Amino acid sequence: MKITITSRHFKAHETLTAEIESKLNELSKYNEEILHADVILSYEKPTHSIKISEILLKLKDKLITAKEEDDDFSKSFDKTLAKIETQLLKHKDKINSRKHEAQKSSD
Repeated sequence: MKITITSRHFKAHETLTAEIESKLNELSKYNEEILHADVILSYEKPTHSIKISEILLKLKDKLITAKEEDDDFSKSFDKTLAKIETQLLKHKDKINSRKHEAQKSSD
């Protein structure tokens, strides 16, 4: 899986990028067909210190996106990652149910 991390209007720390990459690599347990992951980190307003994390996950047949905000990049990324995991599980269930239906109809 190719991972791209973009930080808008600031330079992300290496520890944050390493943490993001390691957590994204764990997503392969949900779906082996993940081709590319884009992570966008940005501020809403520097004075209010609202950090926004967005993940765009490109699968072989689908694009999954999620966006969250919090007062810390790690927290906002974890919330976004939880949304992505939920969407991946739903996608996996949908594919498995289609395979199951196809097997039933062929019997």
